[in-house]
Amino acid sequence: MKLQSFVHAGAHAWGVREGQHIRLMTSHWPDVVSALDAGLDQIARATQEAAPLLDVAGLQWLTPVVAPRKIICVGLNYGRHVLEAGRELPRHPSVFIRYADSLVGSEQPVWRPRASEMLDFEAELAVVIGRGGRHIPMEQAKAHIAGYTCMAENSVRDYQKHNAQVTPGKNFDRSGALGPWIVTADEVPDPASLRVRSFLNGDLMQDGSVADLIFSIPALISYISSFTTLAPGDVIATGTPEGIGATRKPPRFLKPGDVFEIDIPGVGRLVNPVIDEPQCGQDVE
Repeated sequence: MKLQSFVHAGAHAWGVREGQHIRLMTSHWPDVVSALDAGLDQIARATQEAAPLLDVAGLQWLTPVVAPRKIICVGLNYGRHVLEAGRELPRHPSVFIRYADSLVGSEQPVWRPRASEMLDFEAELAVVIGRGGRHIPMEQAKAHIAGYTCMAENSVRDYQKHNAQVTPGKNFDRSGALGPWIVTADEVPDPASLRVRSFLNGDLMQDGSVADLIFSIPALISYISSFTTLAPGDVIATGTPEGIGATRKPPRFLKPGDVFEIDIPGVGRLVNPVIDEPQCGQDVE
């Protein structure tokens, strides 16, 4: 299944993607988080009942999980990316937090902030938690995964390096993106076989194998759940492969008019135009 959130009749809604249509599911659960809490089996059963089918044309996409309770990101988790950054292999996952309002849905504009012109692109595979828990053993981690989605975990490089904490550079309003949907875990039997690719204005920028992760997805779930309780709808971004803009010669940062795309075959394609952050007082959709 593909679980997708969007705006319908002026309100947040969600449904199950079926080709160029979406089966509206808000009569069963008001949002994706409550549906994931019920379980993927319950969602699958509910799709067999009568529900409106909406044409996808003209819908405004939201992040698949609207305002997740936790968005936990992992830096420097691809071996080849660590090498291009000139860093040593980490002994533990490098973990930081993103805020929900730093991300937009597919096809929605990403903002280059007024404070910096160094908005860099990062393509990532993100994991969405289905069954929560604490102190989850690696061998049981797979049972806690609802599915996978794409994340543009973009970074404002100069703010990221202002001090030892990367939080400012990772949390500018609408600087990244998530989507277009959650592909349920049953459709991705081996996430290590996936490839994460990014394109800037049609040019291939990144092309990495999830098998290159230093800390595997089960290892990340186990480590993160050792210090915080994971809940349905929580998002874990697993890191970006080599090829980011900051390491290119000359550097290549996102600018207004660009289109950044992430393609993870078997998961989805996330597409976002880039615009300048609106001035105060301008209308924001």
